[in-house]
Amino acid sequence: MGIDKSQNWNSPCRDLSMATSKSKPKRLYQVWKGNNKFLCGGRLILGPDAASLFLTAFLIGGPAMAFCVKMLVIAGQYDQLFDYTVFIGGLVLTVLDLMFLSLTSSRDPGIIPRNSQAPDADDSLEFTTPSMEWVNSKTPNLKIPRTKDVMVNNHTVKVKFCDTCLLYRPPRASHCSICNNCVQKFDHHCPWVGQCIGARNYPFFICFISSSTLLCLYVFVFSWINILRQEGNLWGIMSRDIVSVVLIVYCFIAIWFVGGLTVFHFYLIFSNQTTYENFRYRYDKKENPFSKGLIGNLKEVFCSGIPSGMINLRAWAPEDYDPSMGSISSELGGGFIGSKDKFDIEMGGKLGKDGILKMPSILHNLDYSGHDDNLKTKSRDMNASFDPFFFPTDRQLKMQPKSTFGGHSIDDKRMQ
Repeated sequence: MGIDKSQNWNSPCRDLSMATSKSKPKRLYQVWKGNNKFLCGGRLILGPDAASLFLTAFLIGGPAMAFCVKMLVIAGQYDQLFDYTVFIGGLVLTVLDLMFLSLTSSRDPGIIPRNSQAPDADDSLEFTTPSMEWVNSKTPNLKIPRTKDVMVNNHTVKVKFCDTCLLYRPPRASHCSICNNCVQKFDHHCPWVGQCIGARNYPFFICFISSSTLLCLYVFVFSWINILRQEGNLWGIMSRDIVSVVLIVYCFIAIWFVGGLTVFHFYLIFSNQTTYENFRYRYDKKENPFSKGLIGNLKEVFCSGIPSGMINLRAWAPEDYDPSMGSISSELGGGFIGSKDKFDIEMGGKLGKDGILKMPSILHNLDYSGHDDNLKTKSRDMNASFDPFFFPTDRQLKMQPKSTFGGHSIDDKRMQ
């Protein structure tokens, strides 16, 4: 009896391919290329250094709880109503401070969605720019300027191209190297909250540092009152009330940090600056194109509401989404150029461990259906036309001293 060997060998492969094709769909946060951490099914967005939240919460909650316990212990010894009122006030301030901390650290700071491919070169040249620095100077036929000029309140503002997110950042946006995201109205990355501070969590950040300052002042003042209302020698009282002394020293040190930070950020609010802009552009020495006057600047932060998020990380990722696709600059070893017609991938090939030329992952899904048929077929004189996925060997390079692509000559050295 004959055995169909091909059927026995092919069926496992067929079953494997069917299982692969029926892979479980994933949400966007599960394949997101940033360094963020997600909780509650992508509803909470944390930074990569979110573990610092435990230290920050301990530094706030530890002394505050010690103060509240102290007030409960001495309640009734002097003025019961006063002691309970101070206890409730300290407890409320502590809860508010920790609440603003969690809101600051777990919200989307204003992440800007990434592009799967670079903007079209034709579109990018529809504006005027004095910049002569290109995203990829190795590709002269498809240049995208590193910067371009946009108008903001009748002022010219330069915006930069992000090699990682493949987009021109909006005004006041910047790329956080820690979270690996472009963020709207980027202020800074705060290690104490483990999150970027941007357009969507800056009001909560201001409330957090303000409530921290107020809590330090509150504990400092009432710890002194607890000492001063006791009878006897001051040094003798302080030697007996160690808890109050420790809280006074702790809050005195902390107030210089959180208090100074609060004052600095209110100065930024009054002048409509971000921390990044203040250190980089120094608007105190030149006109700020974003300033709306003192009242207008205050309204922008406290009365304009939280801007809508630009990305829904709980949305389902497209079926053809490649989770292994990183930034194009990392795959091509530099800047990246996109075009409606084709990519200049002459310098983009990489050899794998097995010596086989590896294509960048984003080039796998390119649509070349709109190309002229002459690029896909041989001409009448039997000379092969240009194939965008053809990489010549060393022998062929020696036989072809010079070739052209897009009207620009490419010599032997460059192709090698």
